[in-house]
Amino acid sequence: MSLSAIRHNWALPEVMELFQLPFNDLIFKAQTIHRQYFNTNEVQISTLLSIKTGSCPEDCKYCPQSVHYNTGLDKEKLLEVQKVIAKAKAAKAIGSTRFCMGAAWKHPTAKDMPYVLEMIKGVKALGMETCVTLGRLSQDQAHALADAGLDYYNHNLDTSPEFYSHIITTHTYGERLQTLAYVREAGLKICSGGILGMGESVIDRAKLLIQLENLSEHPESVPINNLVKVKGTPLENEPDIEPFDFIRMLAVARIMMPKSYVRLSAGRQQMNEQTQALAFLAGANSIFCGDKLLTTANPQIEKDQALLIKLGIRPKQRQDYSDEVHQAAIEQAIIEQHQTSMLNDTTKA
Repeated sequence: MSLSAIRHNWALPEVMELFQLPFNDLIFKAQTIHRQYFNTNEVQISTLLSIKTGSCPEDCKYCPQSVHYNTGLDKEKLLEVQKVIAKAKAAKAIGSTRFCMGAAWKHPTAKDMPYVLEMIKGVKALGMETCVTLGRLSQDQAHALADAGLDYYNHNLDTSPEFYSHIITTHTYGERLQTLAYVREAGLKICSGGILGMGESVIDRAKLLIQLENLSEHPESVPINNLVKVKGTPLENEPDIEPFDFIRMLAVARIMMPKSYVRLSAGRQQMNEQTQALAFLAGANSIFCGDKLLTTANPQIEKDQALLIKLGIRPKQRQDYSDEVHQAAIEQAIIEQHQTSMLNDTTKA
């Protein structure tokens, strides 16, 4: 079977063979497949906003928003709809084509859902893709989100089924899979991935990817997070993972889910430019842009723009982008900045 075929039946020994390939061979396979499905010099840019912060009843050991841990996080109620729309406009101005809204809930309540639906409608009216992460959903809630115009629902599996109970006890793996099933049945796109650096084994990472590719359809977006260690959480003293191991995860995800956007997600703040460049080479083609990811730090916009210019990577446009002139201006500014940089280098020489 062709390595680039869309499959839903990867076996664990096959996936482990990919993880154990020589690094050059693994990157070559991932890059070859990436080129079959995507423009390798484009990256999809999203912005993530916390619309309700803190006091989450879940006990996810990595999360500073859990009520179970004392992390010094300031708690905030659900943001007003117009404030969210204003944030989305600002995100659009820096080139984001997707606006993601996250709420620290176990599940959305009947009281809060109408406000979230208005947020989705307002962001959608700007010509942006919409994504929310609200915790566990009922079937009716998934359909309500779809009716409001939602594009993506984020619900990470986090890790393998076997390691999951070491990280979370208030929300079962089966419940996560059920939410994803409701999301897909409602016609929404799925954003689902995991976190590395929580003490899991390579086998756990392989099993996570198998869970994702075994879904009836591969997630359209697969975020791969590098644990951001927050003081006060149970995982604050976990050792850093080897950067090459992180890159391997991205490459294997690209091979197993060829048509999915693989997002270089949380943890970029502690990555140097070279590691991020390797991530793009391994098949990552989506990032979050903005100073924060919910409550944790993210590289500044100017740093991201400078890196993309160095690598010759352009922000991906939406096909139905409502403000094509504005998007063209962003791309032209990147080209001009790149040309100026080259001219300066020539002058110095």
